Amino acid sequence: MSLEEYKKKRKFNKTPEPKGEIKKKKKNLFVVQKHNASNLHYDFRIELNGVLKSWAVPKGPSLNPSQRRLAVETEDHPIDYAEFEGVIPEDEYGGGYVIVWDLGTFKNITKKDDKEISLNQAYDDGHITILLNGTRLKGEFALIKTKREDQWLLIKKGDSEANRDINIIEEYQDSVLSNKTIDDLKKAKKGNLDKFL
Repeated sequence: MSLEEYKKKRKFNKTPEPKGEIKKKKKNLFVVQKHNASNLHYDFRIELNGVLKSWAVPKGPSLNPSQRRLAVETEDHPIDYAEFEGVIPEDEYGGGYVIVWDLGTFKNITKKDDKEISLNQAYDDGHITILLNGTRLKGEFALIKTKREDQWLLIKKGDSEANRDINIIEEYQDSVLSNKTIDDLKKAKKGNLDKFL
């Protein structure tokens, strides 16, 4: 786990994204950021070994257990990124608009042969089961690695928090931190963006 790839892709004199360092304190944070870059997607991140392991989820998370969402693993991000909202300049990596769509904590509940295993082992095995406690996402979710490199599936488990009738990404468009939407960010004048956020 390292932030070398994250730092290599960014020019911190141009982007407002946090430089960040590997954090030693464990909080078990998870965050989902709505990211309108070249394509709109949702970045699903969980804390592991002082960084945020990250996956780009093109269709966003679902509460419906029958919907398997493609989750493409991306570079590790710093823990400080969990509360990042703002505008990444167009000519920079990931250029576009970012809001914190959900934020909370999680508990690793992954089992193998009916025994609990560490999150590190679950990640290495390519099968993670976590219990989310966010504002919008709650209950059990699984991340399962496919045979294709860097491709995983994000799946809601069939628990009491599952809901086949609601499209949660259509239902909630705003940030859980600022209550702003991507459209609000687009409308904000560049000079007033810091005040706006």
